[in-house]
Amino acid sequence: MAGPEIAVKGIRKSFDTVEAVNGVSFEVQRGEVLGLLGPNGAGKTTTINMLSTLVEMDSGEATIGGYDVRTQPDAVRQLIGLAGQSAAVDEKLTARENLELFSRLYKVPRSVRQSRIEELIERFDLGEFADRPASTYSGGQRRRLDVVAALVAEPSTVFLDEPTTGLDPRSRTELWETVRSLAAAGTAIVLTTQYLEEADQLADRILLIDHGRIVAEGTPDSLKRDLRGDVLVIDVASSDALDRARPLIEAETSVSINAESLRIEVPVSDGPEHSLSLLRTLQDGGVEITGYQLRQPSLDEVFLALTGSPTPELLERSAS
Repeated sequence: MAGPEIAVKGIRKSFDTVEAVNGVSFEVQRGEVLGLLGPNGAGKTTTINMLSTLVEMDSGEATIGGYDVRTQPDAVRQLIGLAGQSAAVDEKLTARENLELFSRLYKVPRSVRQSRIEELIERFDLGEFADRPASTYSGGQRRRLDVVAALVAEPSTVFLDEPTTGLDPRSRTELWETVRSLAAAGTAIVLTTQYLEEADQLADRILLIDHGRIVAEGTPDSLKRDLRGDVLVIDVASSDALDRARPLIEAETSVSINAESLRIEVPVSDGPEHSLSLLRTLQDGGVEITGYQLRQPSLDEVFLALTGSPTPELLERSAS
C-alpha cells in the first residue's frame, strides 16, 4: 500500500512570543479532503504556509509525495498547488493569459502548455469569460480562476485556504463541485474554511485546531456523535412568545435564538429529561410553542463546544 501523500509530524512555528502552531501532526491520502478548521488565529494558515514552503517551520517533519518540505522545497513546489485567501490573479490579464502566466511560473513544458490551458478552461467552464480581463469578473469567477490557476501543473496536492470566503451561495456550490472533482481524480486536498457546512459537505476528515494545537480529529459524523447530548429545537408562535421565552432560558448555555424564523435551539445534555423540563418551563411561562424536535449537534456546535468560539454562521443566527 502506498504511503500518504502528505505526512506531517510535530510541526511548530512561533512569531516572537506567539506560538502559532504547536506540535501539529496529520496525514492525507491521495483522493482525500482534509478539513482544517479553527477560530481566527488558530494556526490554520500558518500550517498551510509551512507545508507549501512559504514559511519555514521551526521544528518537526513534513513530507509531500515523499519529498521533505524543509530540505527539498523545490521538489515539493513541483507537486503542489496553492490558492490562498486572496486571489492571486492579475486583474489586467484575461483568464487565458493568467493561466499562461501561471503555467510558466510552475514550469509547465512549452510543448504541453497550450493544451493544458485549454483543457482547464473547458473542464472548469471558464470559456464564457476566458478572454475578458479579470477586472470584469464577478467574485465567483475570479475565485474559480484563482483555484484553477493552482492546477496548471497537475499537482498531486492542493492547498485551499478559505477558498469560498465572500462568495455567493451559487458560486460557493460551483467551487464545491470543483473540489469534489479534484478529489475524485486522486488529488490530496487540505481545505481551511470558516463555513462548517462546507466542511460537512466536502471533508472526509476534519482537524479542529485551537491556539496552534489539534483539539479534535475525526469524520464530520464522528465529531458530532462525540459531542454528548442533542439539540432541542423549539418553534414558537410569535415575536411576543420569543420575548417571553428569553428570560426563561437565560441560564442555559450556548442558546441560539433566531427572531426571523421564531426558533430557539438549546443544547441538552441528558436528552428527554432536560428537554421536557425546558418545555414545561416555557409553557408555564406562557410561551406558545408550535413545534419541537431533538436533533444531532451540528458542526457549528461542535466547534463552539471545543473552542469556545462561535462560527460566523452561529454569530449571524444569534444576531438575527
